[in-house]
Amino acid sequence: MENTSFSPKLTAWSLHVTEMMFMKELPAFCSIHPYFRVNPEHMHAFDELMNAFIERTEKEEGVIFYGFTCHGNEVFCREGYINAHALLHHIENVSELLDEASKIAELTRLEVHGSEADVTHLREPLAHLQPDFYTFKKGFIR
Repeated sequence: MENTSFSPKLTAWSLHVTEMMFMKELPAFCSIHPYFRVNPEHMHAFDELMNAFIERTEKEEGVIFYGFTCHGNEVFCREGYINAHALLHHIENVSELLDEASKIAELTRLEVHGSEADVTHLREPLAHLQPDFYTFKKGFIR
């Protein structure tokens, strides 16, 4: 007679082995995470600025992802770049838009994430923005 009983331990172990076979090391990239608090009366104007940021950024070769999320009048820009050079190019590319944004919003937090080499490369050129720097340690991508 065939054993058709279900074994959660065996199934969980099998899934773990299967996941390990298909997981890849997370590729190196840099990300920058600005948080803006927008004056509520200027949310419409900031929405227009988001369009301008996206239009200008989508032409950059080193961008991996770019987009905005909002929580009330707090706006977060999620953005990733292939390396520190691409991130610095982006900041230069949108500097005029950042100046416009600073007139209607406050930069309340700025994080920079990347490899140790990229973070080291970014510390001096971004020092005037006073970001928190995070160095990548471990992870995976499917």
